[in-house]
Amino acid sequence: MATQAVCKAQGVVASAIRSSVARPVASLSSAAPLQSRKANVFVPQRPMGLRSRKLTTVTSAAANGTGLPIDLRGKKAFIAGVADDQGFGWAIAKCLAEAGAEISLGVWVPALNIFETSLRRGKFDESRKLSNGSLMEFAHVYPMDAVFDTLEDVPQDVKENKRYAGSEGWTVSECAAKVGKDWGNVDILVHSLANGPEVQKPLLETSRRGYLAAMSASSYSFVSLLQRFGPLMTEGGAAISLTYIAADRVIPGYGGGMSSAKAALESDTKVLAYEAGRKYGVRVNTISAGPLGSRAAKAIGFIDDMIRYSYENAAMKKELAATEVGNVATFLLSPLASAVTGQTVYVDNGLSIMGLAMDSKTLERSA
Repeated sequence: MATQAVCKAQGVVASAIRSSVARPVASLSSAAPLQSRKANVFVPQRPMGLRSRKLTTVTSAAANGTGLPIDLRGKKAFIAGVADDQGFGWAIAKCLAEAGAEISLGVWVPALNIFETSLRRGKFDESRKLSNGSLMEFAHVYPMDAVFDTLEDVPQDVKENKRYAGSEGWTVSECAAKVGKDWGNVDILVHSLANGPEVQKPLLETSRRGYLAAMSASSYSFVSLLQRFGPLMTEGGAAISLTYIAADRVIPGYGGGMSSAKAALESDTKVLAYEAGRKYGVRVNTISAGPLGSRAAKAIGFIDDMIRYSYENAAMKKELAATEVGNVATFLLSPLASAVTGQTVYVDNGLSIMGLAMDSKTLERSA
Protein backbone atom coordinates (compact mmCIF):
# COMPACT_ATOMS: atom_id res chain seq x y z
CA MET A 1 0.00 0.00 0.00
CA ALA A 2 2.86 2.40 0.83
CA THR A 3 4.42 1.76 -2.59
CA GLN A 4 1.10 2.45 -4.33
CA ALA A 5 0.72 5.71 -2.40
CA VAL A 6 4.25 6.84 -3.36
CA CYS A 7 3.64 5.99 -7.03
CA LYS A 8 0.34 7.87 -7.00
CA ALA A 9 2.00 10.92 -5.43
CA GLN A 10 4.81 10.82 -7.99
CA GLY A 11 2.24 10.72 -10.78
CA VAL A 12 0.58 13.87 -9.43
CA VAL A 13 3.95 15.66 -9.23
CA ALA A 14 4.85 14.56 -12.76
CA SER A 15 1.51 15.84 -14.11
CA ALA A 16 2.18 19.24 -12.54
CA ILE A 17 5.65 19.26 -14.06
CA ARG A 18 4.41 18.52 -17.58
CA SER A 19 1.69 21.17 -17.44
CA SER A 20 3.98 24.01 -16.44
CA VAL A 21 5.74 26.62 -18.58
CA ALA A 22 9.52 26.84 -19.00
CA ARG A 23 11.50 29.97 -18.32
CA PRO A 24 14.74 30.30 -20.33
CA VAL A 25 18.02 31.27 -18.68
CA ALA A 26 20.59 33.33 -20.57
CA SER A 27 24.06 31.91 -21.17
CA LEU A 28 27.18 33.74 -20.07
CA SER A 29 30.69 33.76 -21.46
CA SER A 30 33.03 31.55 -19.45
CA ALA A 31 35.79 34.12 -19.68
CA ALA A 32 33.90 36.86 -17.86
CA PRO A 33 35.74 38.12 -14.74
CA LEU A 34 34.32 38.16 -11.24
CA GLN A 35 32.98 41.71 -11.36
CA SER A 36 31.20 41.29 -14.70
CA ARG A 37 29.23 38.18 -13.74
CA LYS A 38 27.39 39.39 -10.66
CA ALA A 39 23.77 38.37 -10.39
CA ASN A 40 21.24 41.17 -10.80
CA VAL A 41 20.56 42.99 -7.52
CA PHE A 42 16.96 43.75 -6.67
CA VAL A 43 16.42 47.46 -6.04
CA PRO A 44 12.85 48.29 -4.99
CA GLN A 45 11.14 51.05 -6.98
CA ARG A 46 8.37 51.43 -4.40
CA PRO A 47 8.02 51.00 -0.64
CA MET A 48 8.79 47.42 0.42
CA GLY A 49 5.43 47.07 2.15
CA LEU A 50 3.53 47.65 -1.09
CA ARG A 51 5.81 45.37 -3.07
CA SER A 52 5.51 42.58 -0.48
CA ARG A 53 1.72 42.73 -0.60
CA LYS A 54 1.82 42.44 -4.39
CA LEU A 55 4.10 39.38 -4.25
CA THR A 56 1.84 37.74 -1.69
CA THR A 57 -1.15 38.24 -3.98
CA VAL A 58 0.65 36.69 -6.94
CA THR A 59 1.71 33.68 -4.84
CA SER A 60 -1.83 33.17 -3.58
CA ALA A 61 -3.22 33.36 -7.10
CA ALA A 62 -0.77 30.71 -8.27
CA ALA A 63 -1.62 28.47 -5.34
CA ASN A 64 -5.31 28.72 -6.13
CA GLY A 65 -4.77 28.11 -9.84
CA THR A 66 -2.88 25.30 -11.59
CA GLY A 67 -0.39 24.70 -8.80
CA LEU A 68 3.28 25.51 -8.30
CA PRO A 69 5.21 24.02 -11.22
CA ILE A 70 8.77 22.72 -11.46
CA ASP A 71 9.62 23.05 -15.11
CA LEU A 72 13.19 22.44 -16.24
CA ARG A 73 12.56 22.00 -19.96
CA GLY A 74 15.48 23.43 -21.89
CA LYS A 75 17.84 23.05 -18.90
CA LYS A 76 21.01 20.98 -19.13
CA ALA A 77 22.08 18.93 -16.12
CA PHE A 78 25.45 17.25 -15.63
CA ILE A 79 25.45 14.58 -12.93
CA ALA A 80 28.78 13.23 -11.68
CA GLY A 81 28.86 9.90 -9.90
CA VAL A 82 26.10 7.71 -11.37
CA ALA A 83 27.26 4.11 -11.81
CA ASP A 84 24.01 2.12 -11.59
CA ASP A 85 20.26 2.61 -11.12
CA GLN A 86 20.16 2.23 -7.33
CA GLY A 87 21.63 5.32 -5.72
CA PHE A 88 20.71 8.93 -5.09
CA GLY A 89 22.47 10.10 -8.27
CA TRP A 90 20.16 8.01 -10.46
CA ALA A 91 17.09 9.15 -8.50
CA ILE A 92 18.08 12.80 -8.94
CA ALA A 93 18.65 12.22 -12.66
CA LYS A 94 15.21 10.66 -13.02
CA CYS A 95 13.44 13.45 -11.13
CA LEU A 96 15.23 16.07 -13.22
CA ALA A 97 14.20 14.18 -16.35
CA GLU A 98 10.58 14.17 -15.12
CA ALA A 99 10.87 17.94 -14.88
CA GLY A 100 12.06 18.10 -18.48
CA ALA A 101 15.81 18.60 -18.03
CA GLU A 102 18.33 17.15 -20.46
CA ILE A 103 20.71 14.81 -18.63
CA SER A 104 24.37 13.97 -19.14
CA LEU A 105 26.39 11.72 -16.84
CA GLY A 106 29.96 11.51 -15.63
CA VAL A 107 30.60 7.84 -14.79
CA TRP A 108 33.61 6.55 -12.86
CA VAL A 109 35.96 5.05 -15.44
CA PRO A 110 36.25 1.51 -13.97
CA ALA A 111 32.43 1.29 -13.84
CA LEU A 112 31.79 2.78 -17.28
CA ASN A 113 31.87 -0.43 -19.33
CA ILE A 114 29.44 -2.25 -17.04
CA PHE A 115 27.15 0.78 -16.90
CA GLU A 116 27.03 1.26 -20.68
CA THR A 117 26.56 -2.48 -21.27
CA SER A 118 23.67 -2.63 -18.80
CA LEU A 119 22.14 0.46 -20.37
CA ARG A 120 22.48 -0.94 -23.89
CA ARG A 121 21.03 -4.33 -22.97
CA GLY A 122 17.99 -2.81 -21.31
CA LYS A 123 18.80 -3.84 -17.75
CA PHE A 124 17.93 -0.31 -16.57
CA ASP A 125 14.78 0.03 -18.67
CA GLU A 126 12.38 -0.51 -15.78
CA SER A 127 14.23 2.07 -13.67
CA ARG A 128 14.37 4.48 -16.63
CA LYS A 129 10.60 4.48 -17.09
CA LEU A 130 9.09 7.94 -16.56
CA SER A 131 5.53 8.70 -15.51
CA ASN A 132 4.45 9.31 -19.13
CA GLY A 133 5.66 5.86 -20.17
CA SER A 134 8.79 7.02 -21.98
CA LEU A 135 12.32 6.07 -20.92
CA MET A 136 14.79 8.50 -19.41
CA GLU A 137 17.47 9.25 -22.00
CA PHE A 138 21.02 10.50 -21.52
CA ALA A 139 22.37 13.10 -23.92
CA HIS A 140 25.95 12.02 -23.16
CA VAL A 141 27.73 9.53 -20.92
CA TYR A 142 31.30 10.61 -20.19
CA PRO A 143 34.10 8.70 -18.48
CA MET A 144 35.27 10.64 -15.41
CA ASP A 145 37.44 10.22 -12.35
CA ALA A 146 36.94 13.22 -10.09
CA VAL A 147 40.08 12.44 -8.08
CA PHE A 148 42.24 13.80 -10.90
CA ASP A 149 41.98 17.39 -12.09
CA THR A 150 44.31 17.16 -15.10
CA LEU A 151 46.14 14.43 -16.99
CA GLU A 152 49.38 15.56 -15.36
CA ASP A 153 47.91 14.57 -11.97
CA VAL A 154 47.41 10.93 -12.97
CA PRO A 155 50.09 8.51 -11.71
CA GLN A 156 51.66 6.19 -14.26
CA ASP A 157 50.25 3.07 -12.58
CA VAL A 158 46.71 4.43 -13.00
CA LYS A 159 47.32 5.31 -16.65
CA GLU A 160 48.47 1.73 -17.23
CA ASN A 161 45.68 0.13 -15.19
CA LYS A 162 43.57 -2.15 -17.38
CA ARG A 163 40.37 -0.73 -15.86
CA TYR A 164 41.23 2.61 -17.51
CA ALA A 165 42.26 1.07 -20.83
CA GLY A 166 40.29 2.30 -23.82
CA SER A 167 39.09 5.47 -22.07
CA GLU A 168 40.57 8.93 -22.50
CA GLY A 169 39.78 12.48 -21.50
CA TRP A 170 38.42 11.41 -18.11
CA THR A 171 40.02 13.91 -15.71
CA VAL A 172 37.77 16.68 -14.41
CA SER A 173 39.22 19.38 -16.66
CA GLU A 174 39.07 17.14 -19.75
CA CYS A 175 35.50 16.09 -18.99
CA ALA A 176 34.45 19.72 -18.52
CA ALA A 177 36.05 20.59 -21.87
CA LYS A 178 34.05 17.82 -23.57
CA VAL A 179 30.82 19.01 -21.98
CA GLY A 180 31.57 22.58 -23.05
CA LYS A 181 32.21 21.43 -26.62
CA ASP A 182 29.06 19.27 -26.78
CA TRP A 183 26.65 21.52 -24.88
CA GLY A 184 28.15 24.98 -24.69
CA ASN A 185 26.77 25.61 -21.22
CA VAL A 186 25.33 23.83 -18.19
CA ASP A 187 22.45 24.93 -15.96
CA ILE A 188 22.62 22.23 -13.29
CA LEU A 189 25.58 20.47 -11.68
CA VAL A 190 25.13 17.46 -9.38
CA HIS A 191 27.95 15.98 -7.29
CA SER A 192 27.03 12.43 -6.27
CA LEU A 193 30.53 11.23 -5.40
CA ALA A 194 32.08 9.71 -2.31
CA ASN A 195 34.79 7.18 -1.61
CA GLY A 196 36.89 6.26 1.39
CA PRO A 197 39.24 3.32 0.93
CA GLU A 198 39.50 2.88 4.72
CA VAL A 199 35.86 3.67 5.57
CA GLN A 200 35.57 0.59 7.78
CA LYS A 201 38.54 1.62 9.94
CA PRO A 202 38.06 3.76 13.09
CA LEU A 203 39.61 7.20 12.77
CA LEU A 204 42.31 6.23 15.28
CA GLU A 205 43.40 3.48 12.90
CA THR A 206 43.09 5.46 9.66
CA SER A 207 46.29 6.16 7.73
CA ARG A 208 47.20 9.57 6.40
CA ARG A 209 46.89 8.22 2.88
CA GLY A 210 43.41 6.80 3.52
CA TYR A 211 42.24 9.99 5.23
CA LEU A 212 43.44 12.25 2.42
CA ALA A 213 41.99 9.89 -0.20
CA ALA A 214 38.56 10.22 1.42
CA MET A 215 38.87 14.01 1.46
CA SER A 216 39.99 14.12 -2.17
CA ALA A 217 37.26 11.89 -3.58
CA SER A 218 34.38 12.98 -1.35
CA SER A 219 34.97 16.66 -0.69
CA TYR A 220 37.59 18.36 -2.82
CA SER A 221 36.05 16.77 -5.92
CA PHE A 222 33.09 19.15 -5.49
CA VAL A 223 35.47 22.12 -5.39
CA SER A 224 37.19 20.81 -8.50
CA LEU A 225 33.89 20.36 -10.35
CA LEU A 226 32.85 23.94 -9.65
CA GLN A 227 36.29 25.23 -10.66
CA ARG A 228 36.00 23.55 -14.06
CA PHE A 229 32.25 23.57 -14.69
CA GLY A 230 31.53 26.94 -13.07
CA PRO A 231 32.62 28.91 -16.16
CA LEU A 232 30.20 26.79 -18.23
CA MET A 233 27.22 27.41 -15.96
CA THR A 234 24.49 29.86 -16.82
CA GLU A 235 23.69 32.70 -14.45
CA GLY A 236 20.84 31.51 -12.24
CA GLY A 237 22.10 27.93 -12.40
CA ALA A 238 22.56 25.67 -9.39
CA ALA A 239 24.89 23.01 -8.02
CA ILE A 240 24.20 20.40 -5.38
CA SER A 241 26.08 17.67 -3.52
CA LEU A 242 25.18 14.87 -1.11
CA THR A 243 26.37 14.74 2.48
CA TYR A 244 25.59 12.68 5.59
CA ILE A 245 24.74 13.31 9.23
CA ALA A 246 28.18 11.96 10.22
CA ALA A 247 29.47 15.43 9.29
CA ASP A 248 28.37 16.73 12.71
CA ARG A 249 27.31 13.64 14.69
CA VAL A 250 29.35 10.62 15.69
CA ILE A 251 28.42 7.54 13.64
CA PRO A 252 30.62 4.68 14.89
CA GLY A 253 31.72 2.57 11.94
CA TYR A 254 31.65 5.42 9.43
CA GLY A 255 35.39 5.89 9.52
CA GLY A 256 38.44 6.26 7.36
CA GLY A 257 38.13 10.04 7.35
CA MET A 258 34.68 9.96 5.70
CA SER A 259 33.03 11.90 8.54
CA SER A 260 35.72 14.57 8.17
CA ALA A 261 35.19 14.63 4.41
CA LYS A 262 31.46 15.21 4.85
CA ALA A 263 32.13 17.98 7.39
CA ALA A 264 34.47 19.62 4.89
CA LEU A 265 31.86 19.25 2.16
CA GLU A 266 29.26 21.08 4.24
CA SER A 267 31.69 23.84 5.15
CA ASP A 268 32.81 24.17 1.53
CA THR A 269 29.16 24.43 0.46
CA LYS A 270 28.86 27.73 2.36
CA VAL A 271 32.10 29.17 0.96
CA LEU A 272 31.33 27.99 -2.57
CA ALA A 273 27.84 29.45 -2.34
CA TYR A 274 29.42 32.85 -1.72
CA GLU A 275 32.24 32.57 -4.24
CA ALA A 276 30.30 30.90 -7.06
CA GLY A 277 27.33 33.13 -6.33
CA ARG A 278 29.39 36.29 -6.78
CA LYS A 279 31.49 34.98 -9.67
CA TYR A 280 28.95 33.02 -11.72
CA GLY A 281 25.52 33.83 -10.26
CA VAL A 282 25.20 30.14 -9.29
CA ARG A 283 23.59 28.73 -6.16
CA VAL A 284 25.28 25.92 -4.18
CA ASN A 285 23.56 23.61 -1.67
CA THR A 286 23.99 20.14 -0.21
CA ILE A 287 21.48 17.49 0.86
CA SER A 288 22.10 15.44 3.99
CA ALA A 289 20.28 12.25 3.07
CA GLY A 290 19.26 9.45 5.37
CA PRO A 291 20.58 5.90 4.92
CA LEU A 292 19.80 4.07 1.68
CA GLY A 293 20.76 0.51 0.77
CA SER A 294 22.53 1.41 -2.48
CA ARG A 295 25.44 -0.57 -3.91
CA ALA A 296 27.91 2.13 -2.88
CA ALA A 297 26.52 2.34 0.67
CA LYS A 298 26.98 -1.40 1.17
CA ALA A 299 30.73 -0.81 1.16
CA ILE A 300 30.36 0.71 4.61
CA GLY A 301 29.43 -2.72 5.93
CA PHE A 302 26.55 -1.82 8.26
CA ILE A 303 24.11 0.09 6.07
CA ASP A 304 21.27 -2.36 6.81
CA ASP A 305 21.71 -1.66 10.53
CA MET A 306 21.55 2.08 9.85
CA ILE A 307 18.35 1.68 7.82
CA ARG A 308 16.74 -0.27 10.68
CA TYR A 309 17.96 2.27 13.23
CA SER A 310 16.54 5.13 11.18
CA TYR A 311 13.21 3.35 10.82
CA GLU A 312 12.90 2.86 14.56
CA ASN A 313 14.16 6.26 15.68
CA ALA A 314 13.41 8.91 13.04
CA ALA A 315 10.48 11.29 13.51
CA MET A 316 8.74 9.65 10.53
CA LYS A 317 8.68 5.87 10.98
CA LYS A 318 9.28 4.75 7.41
CA GLU A 319 12.16 3.83 5.14
CA LEU A 320 13.68 6.56 3.00
CA ALA A 321 13.10 6.30 -0.76
CA ALA A 322 15.76 7.58 -3.14
CA THR A 323 13.05 9.44 -5.05
CA GLU A 324 12.32 11.55 -1.97
CA VAL A 325 15.88 12.86 -2.13
CA GLY A 326 15.51 13.31 -5.89
CA ASN A 327 12.37 15.40 -5.42
CA VAL A 328 14.06 17.76 -2.95
CA ALA A 329 17.13 18.01 -5.17
CA THR A 330 14.94 18.93 -8.14
CA PHE A 331 13.33 21.72 -6.11
CA LEU A 332 16.71 23.05 -4.96
CA LEU A 333 18.00 22.98 -8.54
CA SER A 334 14.92 24.76 -9.90
CA PRO A 335 14.05 28.47 -10.07
CA LEU A 336 11.60 27.89 -7.20
CA ALA A 337 14.62 27.82 -4.86
CA SER A 338 16.21 30.94 -6.35
CA ALA A 339 16.87 32.46 -2.89
CA VAL A 340 18.20 29.25 -1.29
CA THR A 341 21.97 28.84 -1.28
CA GLY A 342 24.75 27.70 1.06
CA GLN A 343 22.37 25.38 2.90
CA THR A 344 22.56 21.83 4.21
CA VAL A 345 19.05 20.45 3.71
CA TYR A 346 18.17 17.32 5.68
CA VAL A 347 16.11 14.67 3.87
CA ASP A 348 16.15 11.86 6.42
CA ASN A 349 12.61 11.40 7.77
CA GLY A 350 13.58 13.67 10.66
CA LEU A 351 16.33 11.45 12.08
CA SER A 352 18.66 14.45 12.41
CA ILE A 353 16.33 16.24 14.85
CA MET A 354 16.19 13.38 17.34
CA GLY A 355 18.16 13.50 20.58
CA LEU A 356 16.99 10.17 21.95
CA ALA A 357 17.07 6.66 20.50
CA MET A 358 13.50 5.47 20.91
CA ASP A 359 14.48 1.79 20.69
CA SER A 360 17.12 2.08 23.44
CA LYS A 361 16.90 -0.60 26.12
CA THR A 362 17.40 2.10 28.73
CA LEU A 363 13.90 3.35 27.91
CA GLU A 364 12.29 0.02 28.77
CA ARG A 365 10.06 0.22 31.84
CA SER A 366 9.08 -2.64 34.07
CA ALA A 367 5.41 -3.55 34.26
